[in-house]
Amino acid sequence: MDYAMIYSRASAGLDAPLVRVETHLANGLPVFQVVGMPETAVRESRDRVRSALLSSCFAFPERRITVNLAPADLPKGGSRFDLPIALGILAASGQLPAEGLGAWEFIGELALDGGLRPVPGVVPVSIAAADAGRRLALPGAAAGEAARVPGSRVFGAPDLLSLCAGLRGTRPLEQATAAAAAAPLPAPDLADVVGQPGARRALEIAAAGGHHLLFTGPPGTGKTMLASRLPGLLPPPEPRLALESLALHSLAGQGSVPERPFRAPHHSATAAALVGGGSVPRPGEISLAHGGVLFLDELPEFGRHALDMLREPLEAGRISLARARHRVSFPARFQLVAAMNPCPCGYDGDPDHACRCTPEQVSRYRQRVSGPLLDRIDLHVPVPRPPPRDLLARTARGEGSAAVRERVRAARNRQRTRQGRCNAELDDETLAHYCPLDDASRELLAQATERLGLSPRALKRCLRVALTLGDLAGATAPGRAQLVEALGYRQPTTE
Repeated sequence: MDYAMIYSRASAGLDAPLVRVETHLANGLPVFQVVGMPETAVRESRDRVRSALLSSCFAFPERRITVNLAPADLPKGGSRFDLPIALGILAASGQLPAEGLGAWEFIGELALDGGLRPVPGVVPVSIAAADAGRRLALPGAAAGEAARVPGSRVFGAPDLLSLCAGLRGTRPLEQATAAAAAAPLPAPDLADVVGQPGARRALEIAAAGGHHLLFTGPPGTGKTMLASRLPGLLPPPEPRLALESLALHSLAGQGSVPERPFRAPHHSATAAALVGGGSVPRPGEISLAHGGVLFLDELPEFGRHALDMLREPLEAGRISLARARHRVSFPARFQLVAAMNPCPCGYDGDPDHACRCTPEQVSRYRQRVSGPLLDRIDLHVPVPRPPPRDLLARTARGEGSAAVRERVRAARNRQRTRQGRCNAELDDETLAHYCPLDDASRELLAQATERLGLSPRALKRCLRVALTLGDLAGATAPGRAQLVEALGYRQPTTE
């Protein structure tokens, strides 16, 4: 037989498009070429495949070998096609039975000695293979991760020789079992936070409704400590959200995924590091925080361009990256928690420390964060310095995360029953339906909008926060008290 076709998968964001690896052997001078828009790593597979076949005691055909990766207009990168190319050569040369290979998909990198090495992105491949009803064979080191996909049939092998023996039926391949998730580290407890009742209340509201949050205050007042407690207040994610998060971490080469990710990039992070990018787009911090929390400490120290690129994901929950040859989209449904000082020295408005900044320095510092980005943050919360006596008191510990988490869970259950999603994700039409306003409430909002200079977007976000406050209070609809409290979180905290 001079022709064989093997199924594999490329990488395009969270998608794993099907690739048919077609191998043809022809008479003529020995040549080995790979066509079908292969990138450098794919073209280099020729040398890896040759050495792996010879090291595994297979014969390498001294013929004209043409490997076509179809469809030809889809870019192919990485070393994931090593294994299907090698199997295609073996099947086309008659060293491996071609019957039954159509029920399989293959992915993996070959070592020169014939060993199989894992590649990034096996979870999206496993999802696509399960949807197509095919079995997936890949390196044994990645089989446990791929087997975490519900409904998948994953088989791992340590090397090419063992995999071929299993495909021939001389040595059975064992189906992989899902790798056990790493034991979660104990979440920081909210009880460790001394004082700060306003910030603690804002954390609870943010957790209950999925709202974005900005802490502003002097250095050392506990802004970072408060932010790190938010994941411990969130309920476990839904299965679909957990699977998307697992797939994103798989693409990034990070197998261990906490239930609620907490990502805290340094302020030197570039725009590509935050939102994703590269010649072959990879997920950035906002996607790795999908289903969890993205914490940006020292918010004005981040690059203005990098921060402004967060606007679309904050609204849509996705990031789309366009390249000359293709376009990919990554989910990015995260909760933003940001922290900043009120001025460069950090002590503007602090009664215990004199501010050394000029008005021009304060203005330039605050202008590093654009108004449109601040407009998309639901809760603006000042974090003042707690009294020293409270810090030293033995009885200063507040309510713990467990009690707050139960209230958050109850509020989210109300939202799921009522509308199928959390309040922060509601569109305007659904918000108007579930947050009806009487004449007095409309007048209150009109006056507040005029006095605070709220944009239409900020006004809608106030209504979403008010709806969450109603859910926490067990009310069927937000009342005047909830509206007033929600408007209080739109007070300019850096003016």
